[in-house]
Amino acid sequence: MSKRHIIAGIDIGTHNIKVIVAEKVKGNERYFPRIIGAGKVESRGLRHGYIADKNDARKSITEALKQAEKSSGAEINKVFMSIGGVGLSATTSIGKSAVSRADMEVSETDISSANQASENEIPTSLSLNRKVIHAVPLEYKLDGHPVLGDPVGLKGSSLEVKTLFITCLEHHLNDLIQIMEDIGVDIVDVIASPIASSFVTLSKTQKIAGCILANIGAETTSIVVFENNIPISLEVFPIGGSDITNDIALGLKIPLEEAEQIKLGGITGSSISKKKLDEIISARISDIFDMIISHLKKINKNELLPAGIIITGGGAGFSLIEDMAKENLNLPSSVASLTTIGNENTPIKDSTWSVAYGLCIIGLNEENEDSLGIGKMVKKTKNGFIAWIKQFLP
Repeated sequence: MSKRHIIAGIDIGTHNIKVIVAEKVKGNERYFPRIIGAGKVESRGLRHGYIADKNDARKSITEALKQAEKSSGAEINKVFMSIGGVGLSATTSIGKSAVSRADMEVSETDISSANQASENEIPTSLSLNRKVIHAVPLEYKLDGHPVLGDPVGLKGSSLEVKTLFITCLEHHLNDLIQIMEDIGVDIVDVIASPIASSFVTLSKTQKIAGCILANIGAETTSIVVFENNIPISLEVFPIGGSDITNDIALGLKIPLEEAEQIKLGGITGSSISKKKLDEIISARISDIFDMIISHLKKINKNELLPAGIIITGGGAGFSLIEDMAKENLNLPSSVASLTTIGNENTPIKDSTWSVAYGLCIIGLNEENEDSLGIGKMVKKTKNGFIAWIKQFLP
């Protein structure tokens, strides 16, 4: 009997910790991850996506993993882990290197040299206490001329690369790795949450045409902009669904617990003015969209993404969100859907699970990353990165 190929993805969010366990199965001449179990618990010990209390965070992560093991009947000893929150950031820089071969033909060594030169050009203010988790080449130039596709094999004297570097707070990453080590679970790879989510919420057509994926979480809103099938920008804003809850509590003069239930549609009644409630929610959502517009203007993509904005996360459940996005951003808008394959008894019903499921997709294709368009992005953090950072942990 052949050994089961089990993949687990863990999404450590501020509001919830979600784990999906999937099994690699073959169907219609291709492999896919069939969901066999899941775990979901309230996050404790986290704030805006970073570790505030290691002990509480450890307990929450352990509980989520145990739930997933029980529902799947599989032991979890290794995971693909996402990282997000306000500690996630991105910057672009340009590096140059001289072509090393005498015949002036560009080699993989020259590309590596240019990539390293690009990383060395990141300003200290943007790299201090941070770790690069993804490096995405955006554009190559050879002797000042843009290169279409891979420059390997072309001839020239000077190679230049513009790279998007996605970074996270180094001490936060260390804390998460230490917690996993304490639990006895190995981290196969670390993926930025918005990148993981994009694998199951965006189509290749959308990524090529140009689109923005917005995840409205509990305490943060993360966005990633795609064009030509690669991420060209990423940003995280310190505002989310909890701010809407607070606004409802203040606006209606009610307890936070009741405000949260009203926000989720759990309480309705004649004593609550729907008009006033919509005004409160709309005001905060408009603030989120204003931040997104400012970022799009910064990268010269405002109103220039044909595939529009795709919204995911807990905030995607607001009835007004799609129309407001279309009106504010002047772009096509839609709420992301999540199509999963597997056990119907799992709680995986909406796009709030997109990060954990995306991690399973990445895990399934870890031996064939280029077909997913992730290529060198994930290779930056492959096992060697985890092994390297472990030597510095207590």
